[in-house]
Amino acid sequence: MATYVYETIPVIPGVPPDRFELQQSMGDPALTRHPATGEPVRRIITGGYGLMGVGEKKATPAAASHCCGSQCGCCSN
Repeated sequence: MATYVYETIPVIPGVPPDRFELQQSMGDPALTRHPATGEPVRRIITGGYGLMGVGEKKATPAAASHCCGSQCGCCSN
């Protein structure tokens, strides 16, 4: 299950949005209303943590086949 961040869309100018988190399956549709209040909401895109590795980056044959040339730096050995 993924954790998504949502915020309310205030209908009154000057009212700050209320942010909350909700665990959902990646296949579930995004919420359009706050589960408790019924206010309209939007999903917020956050940076997340991702998967990071440590060590030397090695080019694979698939990655090397797209190389732009020796000047771009994307396929350096």
